[in-house]
Amino acid sequence: LATRPATSDDVERVVALYLEMEKEQTVKKPIWAFTDGLDTPLEAVLTHAVDDADTYLLVGMIDGAAVGFVWATIVPMLDRADGAMIGRIRLIFTEPPARAVGVGHTMLSDMLDILRSHGVSHFDAPVGPGQRAAKNFFEAHQFAARSIIMYSADTAIDE
Repeated sequence: LATRPATSDDVERVVALYLEMEKEQTVKKPIWAFTDGLDTPLEAVLTHAVDDADTYLLVGMIDGAAVGFVWATIVPMLDRADGAMIGRIRLIFTEPPARAVGVGHTMLSDMLDILRSHGVSHFDAPVGPGQRAAKNFFEAHQFAARSIIMYSADTAIDE
């Protein structure tokens, strides 16, 4: 198990992994693709993530094959936090056949180390409703819930 920074050569594979993630997420909550997922075109969004110095994208590897990815950014906290920054784990995904062997834990641990190397000591990660495995995963890394986002719609986009 290993991670490495994603390169432009990984974009196609990360797009495929992302599409698997989106499919999983939208089964439970179709609005996820419009509010929490990636915008389109996916290739352009992920190429920008690879090239952007303020975005961190790692691929998780087993035997040289990319089986997952984690994407994080660093954003400022409120002014009253005296310049403190927060590392946001935007997306993390391991393809189903590679789960439960430590890829996700390795990706998250390595990403947290990267964020810490940039002076970050606060971290966020979104977990959707009903995602007990994801909640447990983050709790194993000392994350705790601090916010729940409530949602309502007047249209049937979420149905």
